Amino acid sequence: MGHLSVKRRAFFVTGTDTEVGKTFVSEALLILLNKKGLLTCGYKPIAAGCERTPEGLRNEDALALQQHSSIDLHYDEVNPIAFEAAIAPHLAAQNLSADTTSQPISIDTVREGFNCIFQKHPDVIIVEGAGGWRLPLGIDYEGQPRYLSEFVVEQNLSVILVVGMRLGCLNHAVLTAECIRNDGLKIAGWVANQMEPDMPYLDENVDSLKSLLDAPFLGLVPRVNTAEQASAYLDLSAIDIINSEKGSFDLFGLMVKSDFV
Repeated sequence: MGHLSVKRRAFFVTGTDTEVGKTFVSEALLILLNKKGLLTCGYKPIAAGCERTPEGLRNEDALALQQHSSIDLHYDEVNPIAFEAAIAPHLAAQNLSADTTSQPISIDTVREGFNCIFQKHPDVIIVEGAGGWRLPLGIDYEGQPRYLSEFVVEQNLSVILVVGMRLGCLNHAVLTAECIRNDGLKIAGWVANQMEPDMPYLDENVDSLKSLLDAPFLGLVPRVNTAEQASAYLDLSAIDIINSEKGSFDLFGLMVKSDFV
């Protein structure tokens, strides 16, 4: 049997804002999938706030995805576009060029990196975005804004939404979900990530989101120290990544025999 189509084995992890736990949840997802014996790859195409090292720029989030991928990946395969400045990537890119009217960050590079990961033959690819859903990449020569979400739409990836549980999260979550659906994409599921140790009415806010988002709820991650601990609070059965039948796994309805389950 040939390989699955990309959209059936890759998920794009986005968030309601920056610093809401996308990497933490992506790590936890990889850990869960690895425990099922599936071959996994993490991919963070664009990262800002990288540290300069003798090996080149390194981003903490991308390093975490590299660590938890069951397939060995070079850092540049996990994170092909890296910036040292901890600012919006398109602004970081402008700072590297005297020509502020230059083309935006290339979606071609993002696509090529994804295809490189795809050629590793993973069972599941976890692609982590940067910032929120509408991460700007810059303005093109025709004066049109470009966004990372264009790549997700192009590849028709299913989306996992991480909601940072804090004041304002209901509005941010609903608006993000609406935007994703208006782009024609499916929300495979959403995760509530507890940001504050004593958020008032946390459970009530989660219950509200269950009604408002109309998408599978994958779990509430409390404030824990490690992604391993966080993985215990996630339930992937709602998105049918793993089928209970031994020797097979099910990605959105397409059964594939596997020796890894």
